[in-house]
Amino acid sequence: MSIQVTCPSCLKRFQVSDKFAGKSGPCPACKKPIKIPDKSEEVVVHAPDDGAPKDSKGQSVLKPVTISDPELTNRMLIIAGSAVVALLAVAVYFRVSSGDAGPPLWAQLLGVVLLALPLTRIGYSFVHDRELAPYTGIELRNRVLICSGLFVLTWVVYAFVPAYVLELDAANEMSWTTAGITFCIMGVLGALASVACFELEFLPGFIHAGFYYAVVIITGLIAGVKFAGEAIEDEYQLSMELLPSLGGFLGSLASMASGWLL
Repeated sequence: MSIQVTCPSCLKRFQVSDKFAGKSGPCPACKKPIKIPDKSEEVVVHAPDDGAPKDSKGQSVLKPVTISDPELTNRMLIIAGSAVVALLAVAVYFRVSSGDAGPPLWAQLLGVVLLALPLTRIGYSFVHDRELAPYTGIELRNRVLICSGLFVLTWVVYAFVPAYVLELDAANEMSWTTAGITFCIMGVLGALASVACFELEFLPGFIHAGFYYAVVIITGLIAGVKFAGEAIEDEYQLSMELLPSLGGFLGSLASMASGWLL
């Protein structure tokens, strides 16, 4: 064992064998005499107690936990990417085949459901809290299933609430302003679902839900889905059809008035 010694004259620090404890000798740097302290006089700095259980040698029995981010494997990326590309291709098909009529209702509902799972899983990989151990395996699968199901259920707000409040025949008759407010409400509900399922903060949860809604809405627009403004377009088309008749009626009135004046 060695003893840490500091020369009081030149402040040079060095170590000597404990067999010289209590003896005097010259400093190897300045050559002035110094006294080697006894072993009992040595100051030992102990590490603070971490409160962890120890073994017989005083070593902690706890093992460090290694936290790794949930990885998107190549297989998962291929499956998710293929699903999104396939749905985009289907959206383009409905846009070309259906024209202004848009895809049928069953196709719209199927797209809302099928996009939920891959988008929820991919979104979680980007927004999960790096300070917490991520969910993996079966637990992650179950939480993705629950969260994606809740995302799908929030479309009930779009389908029924504005139509009921504004007394509309269909949801797409609302204005785009009303649709924007409705989508914001859905985003808040989706964020709460994401927070509850994945223990996220509200902002990451809102981004997580918004990612799903944005992809669904963009895909729907590509497919020709009319989310809002349908009543306005119908009124405009009706007015354009009535203009010739109104013009003819006004022309007849003008002819009759000119005959009376003459």
